[in-house]
Amino acid sequence: MNNTGITTTPVTRYLDEQGIPYRFFRHPGKVETLEQAAAERGQRPEQIIRSILFRLSGGGFVIVLVAGYNQVAWPALRKHLGTSRISMASEAEVMAITGYPVGAVSPFGTLQPLRVLLDRGILAEEEISVGSGVRSTTVIMQRVDFIRALGDVEMGDFAVEDRN
Repeated sequence: MNNTGITTTPVTRYLDEQGIPYRFFRHPGKVETLEQAAAERGQRPEQIIRSILFRLSGGGFVIVLVAGYNQVAWPALRKHLGTSRISMASEAEVMAITGYPVGAVSPFGTLQPLRVLLDRGILAEEEISVGSGVRSTTVIMQRVDFIRALGDVEMGDFAVEDRN
């Protein structure tokens, strides 16, 4: 996808409406790895926030935010949610619920309001980047602004480190 003409996304519009400062970044081409994305942004992988959508067994969805190489800690997530059954949303569900393609998902400006769970590890970084809603682009912002933009979220230990 050629993203050179993109200057605004649903995420940037949401942040603008909320008065939240950020820097919009376009990758020069397709992003293949976390390391590539971090290097092109002048960041470390730990500064990149991934937004992962889960389907709840009783109905509904929740979005979990984890940093860098970290993977969702399924037992901790199930315990926090009080359920033994959750699954990752399909690509079609991600698009239908968030309005964003996999690889560009953000907790901001989603089509449907979502319960947001934030892994506490995200708080370790002063500057982070998160999906902008359009592949090969991102928004880079200060952690304090990210937290302010999120509003009411649930914080916990929802991730385990995984560098494989």
